[in-house]
Amino acid sequence: MFRVWAPAAREVAVRIRGREHPLRPEGDGLWSAEVVEARPHDDYLYVVDGRALPDPCSRFQPRGVRGPSRIVEPARSSLLGVSLEELVVYELHVGAFSPSGTFDGVAERLRDLRELGVTAIELLPVATFPGRRNWGYDGVYNYAPHPAYGGPAGLTRLVEAAHAVRVAVILDVVYNHIGPGSEAVAAFGPYFTDRHSTPWGDAIDYSQRGVREWAIQNAEMWVRDYGIDGLRLDATHAIIDDSEQHVLAELADRVRAIDDRVLVIAEMETGDLRPIEEWGLDAQWADEFHHVLHVLLTNEDEGYYGGYQPSVSALGRQLERVPPERLVFASQNHDQVGNRALGDRPAVDELRIRAATLLLAPQTPLLFMGEEYGERRPFQYFTDHHDPAIAEATREGRRREFAHFTAFSGEEVPDPQDPATFERSRLEPGNGDDQLRAFYKQLLALRRELPRAVEIDVDEGAETLRLRRGRVELQLDFGRLKCCLRNCSARTAS
Repeated sequence: MFRVWAPAAREVAVRIRGREHPLRPEGDGLWSAEVVEARPHDDYLYVVDGRALPDPCSRFQPRGVRGPSRIVEPARSSLLGVSLEELVVYELHVGAFSPSGTFDGVAERLRDLRELGVTAIELLPVATFPGRRNWGYDGVYNYAPHPAYGGPAGLTRLVEAAHAVRVAVILDVVYNHIGPGSEAVAAFGPYFTDRHSTPWGDAIDYSQRGVREWAIQNAEMWVRDYGIDGLRLDATHAIIDDSEQHVLAELADRVRAIDDRVLVIAEMETGDLRPIEEWGLDAQWADEFHHVLHVLLTNEDEGYYGGYQPSVSALGRQLERVPPERLVFASQNHDQVGNRALGDRPAVDELRIRAATLLLAPQTPLLFMGEEYGERRPFQYFTDHHDPAIAEATREGRRREFAHFTAFSGEEVPDPQDPATFERSRLEPGNGDDQLRAFYKQLLALRRELPRAVEIDVDEGAETLRLRRGRVELQLDFGRLKCCLRNCSARTAS
């Protein structure tokens, strides 16, 4: 059965195996038809008032955003499930994580991550975007895992491999905008509105029932068909909805109706707790922790660090935030590394104190790929846009973003379109620090044994902080960049 939402169309057909089959209106802007000769792996296009276009809900775009859609038979995988209480998230970019840059390449290192103490990997968005290289936030076909990564079959294999070693899979999904090429989606109906705006593209109109279903049914698909254990919702502050029930609250209800173990986690602007206080989501990113820790260690005070002071007391207040398991803390993530002009990682002498602060905080920790062994390669901003105008606008926007940062004055901002920018961002775990990796493993093992309750003492003048959870005490000296871990009165690590 073919069904598509195209409320303004006069005629809709599906072109498959060289023939066009007309669809019939069935109400609420939907058109449908049963095409008995259609089979899995067949390619097709919708023809909307004479214009041939991929399916806005395409499950596979084997030839990219400009090619035909392909029929995919769902795998119907089951969830593993992971609770907030045991959640340790490892964020990774599929293309940069392994030499192959594929879902299968990620699967090869899953056992190592589990032994480290990771309980869930979080994939940056995998929806089909223009070209082969992208962070993923420029996705156009949200239902279609990118062909360069291995497509639907590759994602299915990755989820199965992760579950086999007791690692859950969280998927980063983008419902605040659609990337370049969105006009092909907009040709079907009023997906966008000019009542709101986003920094990345036209705002999505969630007052339209068909648009709400586009997003919600996408979330349902990841859970139902692929066995995805959790969804990380990108930039939810840019999702504007005045409905009685916010679209993200409805989304959470719908995916939990499939499996009540699924986690729904939001990225939200600092200071806004609507995701967990109003919409009923399980957790949200709390970047305040990162900003306070980063400023304390580096004294950087530009951009979004401008409102933060290098204060041990401020860090102590972050560590006391509640409910701890519903706040996701990170010392590195794709934004805080990649949205620096050069995508540079934290300084080597900061790595142990960053790790200790994050992993013994009572909040939910998120690691960024490579931080556990001190990855020195940058994670830079890379794209592969087809349209020369969009490619140049991306380059210029990146230069303009950092033009007034004194920390990067005189530095040439890497060209996002240059393949070398992507290649520089690939991990090199073979060059990692085994002692740092062992330190992460020790801390992750320890945090599993500790109660959530935390006691914090700070000495602002001495730049020290003492954190106590149960029998374990962590001494942090930010003046000397030293940390000392004690079990009661016996020193066990430093």
